[in-house]
Amino acid sequence: MARFRICPDSGFYFDRSAESLIKVNAVAAAVSLLFAGIMALGVILTRWQDVHLLPADRFYQALTLHGINALIFWIIFFEIAILYFASSTLLRCRLAAPRWAWLGFVLMVAGAVLNNIAVLRGRSSVMMTSYAPMQAEPSFYLGLIVFAVGALIGCFVFLGTLVIARDEKTYEGSIPLVTFGALTACIIAVFTIASGAIILIPTWLWSIGYINHIDAAMYRLIWWGLGHSSQQINVAAHVSVWYLIAGVLFGARPMSEKVSRTAFLLYILFLQLASAHHILVDPGISSEWKVFNTSYAMYLAVLASMIHGLTVPGSVEVAQRRKGLTKGMFEWLRKAPWGNPVFSGFFLSLVIFGFIGGITGVVMGTEQINLIIHNTIYVPAHFHATVAVGTTLAFMALTYLLIPVLFRRELFLPGIAKLQPYVFSAGMTLMILFMLGAGTLGVSRRHWDMAFTGSLLSFEYPGTAYVMMAVAGIGGVLGVVGGAMYLVVTVGSLLFGRKKDPEAGLLQSFGFPMSSGRYGVARAEPLPMAPRLSVEEHGSAGFEAPGTFVLAMTLLVAFVIYYFVNWDYLSSVWPLR
Repeated sequence: MARFRICPDSGFYFDRSAESLIKVNAVAAAVSLLFAGIMALGVILTRWQDVHLLPADRFYQALTLHGINALIFWIIFFEIAILYFASSTLLRCRLAAPRWAWLGFVLMVAGAVLNNIAVLRGRSSVMMTSYAPMQAEPSFYLGLIVFAVGALIGCFVFLGTLVIARDEKTYEGSIPLVTFGALTACIIAVFTIASGAIILIPTWLWSIGYINHIDAAMYRLIWWGLGHSSQQINVAAHVSVWYLIAGVLFGARPMSEKVSRTAFLLYILFLQLASAHHILVDPGISSEWKVFNTSYAMYLAVLASMIHGLTVPGSVEVAQRRKGLTKGMFEWLRKAPWGNPVFSGFFLSLVIFGFIGGITGVVMGTEQINLIIHNTIYVPAHFHATVAVGTTLAFMALTYLLIPVLFRRELFLPGIAKLQPYVFSAGMTLMILFMLGAGTLGVSRRHWDMAFTGSLLSFEYPGTAYVMMAVAGIGGVLGVVGGAMYLVVTVGSLLFGRKKDPEAGLLQSFGFPMSSGRYGVARAEPLPMAPRLSVEEHGSAGFEAPGTFVLAMTLLVAFVIYYFVNWDYLSSVWPLR
């Protein structure tokens, strides 16, 4: 029976079942992002001291909703869509067990709705970390567990599709690098969900009275196996998206595929261990464990990101230079398609993730420096650089790429789409930088009122801290505007975008397949193995990617300077004689 259609623009093969599942997961992700953005505005306008919009109870409710919808539901719904795309579409293979995939999607939606209702009821404002002994309603934990089960089913469907592709020989050679990166994300996801089950199931039983006590130290240790590792799923996924966009837009190939695959392997082996930086001040955890995780293990995880940060732009530069853009160091970059939101979103994601998220992550993972920034607003500044910009902006760029080929619609308001990555990244960068500064001055991470109004033990921050939080508030509002622009373009494209296929109707935008006649291919042509790149003799032609090398050295210098500044600051608050 015919089951594939071929996109005439991209040449992608779409399996009928996989196409519908990719669409519905992407739409559910966008709904989660909308809710997260609304809640973000409340959080931003409350932490902005001069505005201070919400009372304490509403603030913590909004913060909980924002964190869970932005860092869990939006990201994981989109990542499940990526897994189906990277397996079925890229490998030209039928999706394994589509009925199970639909069950997984239904469970994810049910879990997300159940969790959000629990928070909206007002008795589960425990924030994303939900640290014991704070206790939420049972449905709060149950929603997360149900959502996780659905995501786990999606992971197994992805793995099953890889098995079918291998058995049916739908590709030649090894699986493509993008699919390999998605496999890395899937492996980390299984570990992450297992960590969540180990701690969330007992916590749910505690909330309904079957367990009398949850040890707070144990909870934090195991929970961060979920909390931090879930962000490493994001890293593996958005790095895969970088490689995909570089390949589609420029025909770029990684400078060394073996090295890139090794870097993904380093993520699997070491990236989860970096979660130690969240619990460096916790008692009951040995110094040896902390030192190992924040030094040797973390360095290997950072090495993996540095490899990707070099090879992704390097591959773009090599591809651009082969097209004749060879003048000076950066003609290849100056003449890149900056007006295309796919490219601008991808490249801004890469730069902000590396220069801000990466550097601050290493600094925060240094045990001594961690003492002065732990539980300050520096911490959310860091993960907004990695997840809210690095991952989210990469996913936004991928959306602009897939709307024409997957949904068969042209972008709605293309002028807004061109501006959106710049507005979003500018606002978020402004917010992040000034939150980092405020955190260095000690502004607390979770307290709704930095002035501690009415407290018996008051504390007055320097005026600079209030100014920084105000500027961060302005940046945050601008970031929300950028997110709203993305949703307007995305939803508008599905509803009003010009059809590239007569059958791309409203129902098809939200998961219904086209008529059977559109799926006229019974078996896709096997994906051929890419020809080997010609290898130049080392030293005969200089650097293949000199511009990327300069950018890498700039990152290194920025890191060294920032690292020194933080040690100098530490010496001023912890003097040694």
